[in-house]
Amino acid sequence: MLIEDLRIYVAVIHAGNFTAAAEQLMLSKQYVSRRMAALEASLGSQLLSRNTRKLSVTEAGMLFLPHAQRILDDVREAEQAMSTRRQELHGTFRISMPMSFGMSHLSPLIAQFLAQHPALQFHIELADRYVDMIGEGFDMAIRIGALADSTLIARRLGEQRRLICASPAYLARAGEPDTPDDLAQHACLRYGREALSGWELQQSGKRRSVIVQGPMLSNNGEVLRDAAIAGLGLVLLPEFIVGPALKRGELVSVLEPFQPAPLCLNAVYPQHRQRSEVNRVLLNFLQEQLGNRAG
Repeated sequence: MLIEDLRIYVAVIHAGNFTAAAEQLMLSKQYVSRRMAALEASLGSQLLSRNTRKLSVTEAGMLFLPHAQRILDDVREAEQAMSTRRQELHGTFRISMPMSFGMSHLSPLIAQFLAQHPALQFHIELADRYVDMIGEGFDMAIRIGALADSTLIARRLGEQRRLICASPAYLARAGEPDTPDDLAQHACLRYGREALSGWELQQSGKRRSVIVQGPMLSNNGEVLRDAAIAGLGLVLLPEFIVGPALKRGELVSVLEPFQPAPLCLNAVYPQHRQRSEVNRVLLNFLQEQLGNRAG
């Protein structure tokens, strides 16, 4: 029985099928299937029930799962304990980060961190979804915005300013809003759940939700930014998305006295990762690099 087989097994269980597990682990589906067959052969027990429609876990497979996870946790802690003794970070680290911020801000920092710690191997997922940290085996996730209540541990890394902006062409055509009430007369490009909750702005020191309407709703900030540059309406986005367009004059900031509160930037990780030396060093590095940035 190989440690790699246990890692693959746990990934298959949480992913629900060989294909998704292979994508997460950056392996081929065929290799994952072969390793699962080898693991079952070494244990003398069927762990997974396969048919043409779906993959299910047998009773023996469910019994084996917590043991496999515990072995993997123990191996990881042992690797990190030894790397600390050697005064170098070592092992595999899985991290999830949001797509836009990951590309613009975190990607160069992770490259810099790995250059400083060449014995580490990072598995990075860029996605705007909220990953299941424990179920999918992530060591850390970077999240922007309010955090849901959970058993995860959070560490604040900084803030990201948000701006309302539009193209000069749109403002020349529709006029510039002077107060939040003017937004009712404007086309607004909305991100995610803003279609229901509206834009939360600050007015007279208090937060106020303003319902907005417009021709586009998307879960991707770059799509909305590009639509705003094309003159389709006003957009409310973090500065790290619209900042370059503002500097080039493609977008103009409006309603500055009523700007929304900044978004919190946090790193979250499972409780069993508290003693991880990689977590500690990476968190300190990211906090130092990001803590004083506003966009």
